[in-house]
Amino acid sequence: GGQLPSTPSLSVHPVVPQGQCVTLQCHSHCRFGMFRLYKVTGALIPELHSIMLQESFLAGPVTPAHAGTYRCRGSYLGSSSVWSPPSDPLLIVVTGVYRKPSLSAQPGPLVKSEGNMTLHCRSEIQFGSFVLHSEELSKAPWHLPGQPHREGSHANFIMGPVTAAHAGTYRCFGFLNHSFYEWSTPSDLLDIMITGENVLLPSSLGYRQEHDTLSCCSESNFDVYHLPRDGQLRGHQLAEGQRHDGASWAHFLLGPAKPALGGTYICHGSFDSSPCEWSGPSDPLYLSVTGEESHNLLCAQ
Repeated sequence: GGQLPSTPSLSVHPVVPQGQCVTLQCHSHCRFGMFRLYKVTGALIPELHSIMLQESFLAGPVTPAHAGTYRCRGSYLGSSSVWSPPSDPLLIVVTGVYRKPSLSAQPGPLVKSEGNMTLHCRSEIQFGSFVLHSEELSKAPWHLPGQPHREGSHANFIMGPVTAAHAGTYRCFGFLNHSFYEWSTPSDLLDIMITGENVLLPSSLGYRQEHDTLSCCSESNFDVYHLPRDGQLRGHQLAEGQRHDGASWAHFLLGPAKPALGGTYICHGSFDSSPCEWSGPSDPLYLSVTGEESHNLLCAQ
């Protein structure tokens, strides 16, 4: 048969967790009546090598066998011997094939603007490569070779000088070099925030026991105040800034004193125009809960 001049395009969400279904879509401006989908690399899957009468095809539940590179061709109904050129290749990565690695930040998840940051991905498995993925950055995932580490492997993703664009949510994966398309379960999400050097710091953080609240105030009119505990950014409390006489503040309701509230608190401020760029920290406030559960006392130090 001959070949039609128009080339279709193939699209899909390229990173698919094992066990989920995925829809592959073949697009064309030529109103083709049927499409053929095939794999270029990886294991052959007979169900994906049939002629389709629609632009989309649902595959799954996804297994490692679905990982690989795909292309599609289009043709008109009644002309099954004449097909278009193949689409550009599309890579499908299947995750969840191995146990998840861990992801941590040095010197910590709060990084000064223009400073340096290292995201450390580590696994007990001897991965040949690691991948760092940012939920916010539009860049392609960052690949680094795995280095031996005790009985496992690790990789250090070094960034800097950092800007507000580096703030966001990160996760990492590992894979073996002979199975590039089969990745581990993602690490737990890691939130990174950037603190500005030229922003006024919150001036104080205090606890009011009669109202079970922590209060943060500043001479800068912050729109939002943030209250991490023990350096953990994920799930931290937020409060809208209140303004009066050139100052601003926020109150964080903690609820009745209980052991789970104990820890070291700091607060930061931010503006709506740059929500991922925080001020520097307030002085830390340590709260300890003592006494019987029905007579807990929350003490600020």
